[in-house]
Amino acid sequence: MEPQKQARTPGDPVAWPRGPSSSQTPDDEEGPEGNTAPAAAFLGAEADDACADALWELPVEPAERRPECSRCSRPQKVCLCPFLPLHPLHISTHLYIIQHPAEENKVLRTVPLLAACLPQDKCKVKIGRRFSEERDPELSTVCRKSDTLILYPGAEAANLEEFILDSPVYPSTIIIIDGTWSQAKDIFYKNSLFRLPKQVQLKTSVSSQYVIRTQPTNRCLSTLECAAAALSILEKNDYIQETLLRPLQALCSFQLQHGAQIRLSKEHLLKNGLYPKPMPKNKRKLRKMELLMNSVKI
Repeated sequence: MEPQKQARTPGDPVAWPRGPSSSQTPDDEEGPEGNTAPAAAFLGAEADDACADALWELPVEPAERRPECSRCSRPQKVCLCPFLPLHPLHISTHLYIIQHPAEENKVLRTVPLLAACLPQDKCKVKIGRRFSEERDPELSTVCRKSDTLILYPGAEAANLEEFILDSPVYPSTIIIIDGTWSQAKDIFYKNSLFRLPKQVQLKTSVSSQYVIRTQPTNRCLSTLECAAAALSILEKNDYIQETLLRPLQALCSFQLQHGAQIRLSKEHLLKNGLYPKPMPKNKRKLRKMELLMNSVKI
């Protein structure tokens, strides 16, 4: 992700250009009685400072946000409600989305589309980086139940489809972390609550349809796609996945028609010699790049 430019605040120092005088000499700079500059220079500096103060005092009009649709959370002019189901899907599984705060204000986020397709009592979004029993007793209770799963890939994660065939207790709740891969990793490993449920993952060779956002590998899926696949498996209903993917497909299609470009995964770019940036010097980051090139899970 590209680093955001820091906005200058009124308290930040401003460097105003000083016009050097070509007639100045060391003798001219030394004023009478040891003064280091003539009075005119001080007046010029004060004038510059006054101009700077005047600029900071100008009224700033807040940027107006475009009116948003109350259902899909998209701007009304590009509302995606025609691609949502007429009524929320009927499901028995409870879905908890643990959302990193940085995802909340992203324009092209997929969680609002997911929530718009599901009943409110079946899809809950929890925003934050750290969770504990004291901060969120409800989530703590959910994590301690034997029929709760957390969808997070790793060596200890079981294949979701295989797990439900052998599990004595059929899962009723699944937790999914929403954020970049580094953000999701931070949330998973720094919250002991999320290591209480059974850890599962999706075994799929299908590439993500969220083509307007760069993914680490060809098999990385967006939060909406993960939820669609998991709910389809748990509910034993392929129609759920088809319905949940429809607004995502419409979103990507609209963006591509209006100037967006297809974003290839880092894995694809590296393997085909198309990666636009120099390889990192940091050994850990370089190792990750090598793993991607060799199609090894990280």
